[in-house]
Amino acid sequence: MSPMTSNKRSLPEDISPKSKTILTIPAGSSSNSSERSPKRVCRLSPPTNRVKTYVSNLKIAVVCSSNQNRSMEAHNLLQKRGYRVQSFGTGSCVKLPGATLDKPNIYSFDTPYQDQFVDLKRKDASFYTQNGLLNMLDRNRRIKEKPERFQENKDEFDLIVTCQERVFDQVLENLSERGGNSCKMVHVINVEIKDNHDDATLGAFIIHELVKEICSSSDHEAELEEIISSMEKKKKQRFLYSPSFY
Repeated sequence: MSPMTSNKRSLPEDISPKSKTILTIPAGSSSNSSERSPKRVCRLSPPTNRVKTYVSNLKIAVVCSSNQNRSMEAHNLLQKRGYRVQSFGTGSCVKLPGATLDKPNIYSFDTPYQDQFVDLKRKDASFYTQNGLLNMLDRNRRIKEKPERFQENKDEFDLIVTCQERVFDQVLENLSERGGNSCKMVHVINVEIKDNHDDATLGAFIIHELVKEICSSSDHEAELEEIISSMEKKKKQRFLYSPSFY
């Protein structure tokens, strides 16, 4: 039997230990592998700041009473479709159905959706899952932190869509009381939607269709009444409309 030879190899005379190239050996291969590649360091370029783009420059607000069901359903859909949208409520507080009709769950507008979710889950997880409130709050908390009250917001919008005639009146009343001097016109349209989960979903699609028609118009201010009239015939329901100013 021939004597065992060593795998250790001496460096060529013209290469010093300090100048040798670091080699990496792929996992699972022996040190005798004939193919070796220099060790490389990959440097990732820093992420670029992406500017969010929208399908329209119009600033849109959707408003219901508690900023929970109808306005948030439409907010969610319009946001997914690429519109600049915010949502609000006009009530003095947030009211959600309770175990009985005379005992609703009442929260301030400053109460985050997450806190409302935890509170209802603690009270009766089974009941509030069955009636859809936990699913609704779970959706809401993924969109924004908490409900917002329209009367406390100072942003100026191009289009405000309300989900109830009483809310429509409250929005117009608030706009008239602001006494602003910008003279910026805002179009306020009411799409009447019943406050339940199924009708909120259907209503959101009607609002989206209305917004799409307005935003795709070459001159939405001149054509707005015609667009509303066409939508009323198509959906077989009456839309309230009133221009206002900031």
